[in-house]
This record gives sequence, C-alpha cells and structure tokens, in this order.
Amino acid sequence: MTWQFYYYFALSWIGIGVITFFYLLKQTAPYGRHTTEKWGPMIDNKLGWFLMEFFVLVVLYFFLLKGGFQFNLVSGIIIGLFSFHYLNRSIIFPLRIKTKGKKMPLLIMISAMGFNMMNGFLLGYYFSNFAHYDISWLTDPRFIIGCLIFISGLILNWYSDAILIHLRKPGETGYKIPKGGMFHLISCPNLLGELIEWTGFAILSWSLPGLAFFVWTFANLVPRALSHHKWYLGKFEDYPAKRKAIFPYVW
Repeated sequence: MTWQFYYYFALSWIGIGVITFFYLLKQTAPYGRHTTEKWGPMIDNKLGWFLMEFFVLVVLYFFLLKGGFQFNLVSGIIIGLFSFHYLNRSIIFPLRIKTKGKKMPLLIMISAMGFNMMNGFLLGYYFSNFAHYDISWLTDPRFIIGCLIFISGLILNWYSDAILIHLRKPGETGYKIPKGGMFHLISCPNLLGELIEWTGFAILSWSLPGLAFFVWTFANLVPRALSHHKWYLGKFEDYPAKRKAIFPYVW
C-alpha cells in the first residue's frame, strides 16, 4: 500500500467517524445502563469487554511483526502507551467492575471489535511502513506535551472509574449518583479522561492514525456522555443541576 492510498484511506475513515458522531447524537448506543435486548443476542458483559478491546492489540502487533517495524526508544514508548491503555481496558478493567450477571448485545461487541481492529490496522501499518521517529523526538514539545496530556487523561479515567466501581457495596445492585473528583462538575469524567488520553496520543505521535483515533473517540464518547447525563437527570430528581455531561461549564 502506497502512502497516498493509505492517506486517503485514513481520511475516509475519519470522515466515517464524523458521520458516526452525528448518528450517535440521534441514536443511543446500548452500553451499560442503556442495554436492551432489542439489539439481538446478548453476551456476558465482562467477556464482551475483553473481546472487543483486546483484539486491537492482536491486529496492531500482527502488522508490526509482519511489516518492517523498526523498534527504537521513541516508537517503543508510543506503542507502549497505546498497549498499556488497551491491556487495562481488556483485562484489568473487566476484572475490576462489579457487573456480575450483566450482559451486552453481541452486535455491539462485534461492532466495537471492528472499530478497534481498524484502528489497530491503521496504527500498525503506519508504524511498519511510514513512521520515522528519531531520538530527537523525545525532546520535541509535541512529544513532551502529548505525553503529559495522555498521562493526565489516564489518571482522570482510572480515578473516575474507581469512583464508579465503588459506588456499589458487595451484593448491591442499581445505580447511585456518583460523587467526588470531577463528578462535581460533569457526569462522565471517566469518558473525558479517555478523550484527553487520545488527544495527547494524537499530539505525541503527530500522526494520521493518531488523529483518526482521536476523531473516533470523540465521535463515540461525547454522544455516550450526553446519553448518560440525560439518563441521570431522568433517573434522579435530586441530580445536581449544575453538572454538565462531559465538558465542565460547557456541555
């Protein structure tokens, strides 16, 4: 695949992400509290999380090993940060959540897996064939700032997830109003944290697949946050009125 073909292929994928954003503003994806059996057969929630998140790494490393990937410190850090995120999402996070007996639509798991595998391909093919990072990139402001943004988003995501996970005591079911951290400002700081992560990744890698990943993350998470926020407002009469969905004081 030539760079020109890859370039327009990636741009097309970004364009589909933009269209998806507007679609998801109208159609709530059946994740978590929005799950419904109207979307067809169901799969165990934790197994679904593992399958839809882990295969991005399978595809990524397939193309890295198959192609002409030249490992160095810079590329190792970039790929390492990406891998660290998805090892958490596919293995650690499902083990942390207290969702015994919950299920998700199989169709949603398959669609999310397809999305992740496409991103794994774009990143893996880019690093195997087009990426050229020398050691000087370690001191480039884009790399330094991007890493700081990525780590900040990671901390916010993990901390907010921990608050949500510990809302329920052992044996409890149902939902509660989350409090603490950035929950005093927005309904979904965990999703904001992930969005910040991929903003940082796009900057630190300064790459087309990094940009594509950010666009798709925005397209998926912002509508989901809006749906969660609307659900909270309808579920709890005493829900804090000043909270926004995902961007403090804005949206």
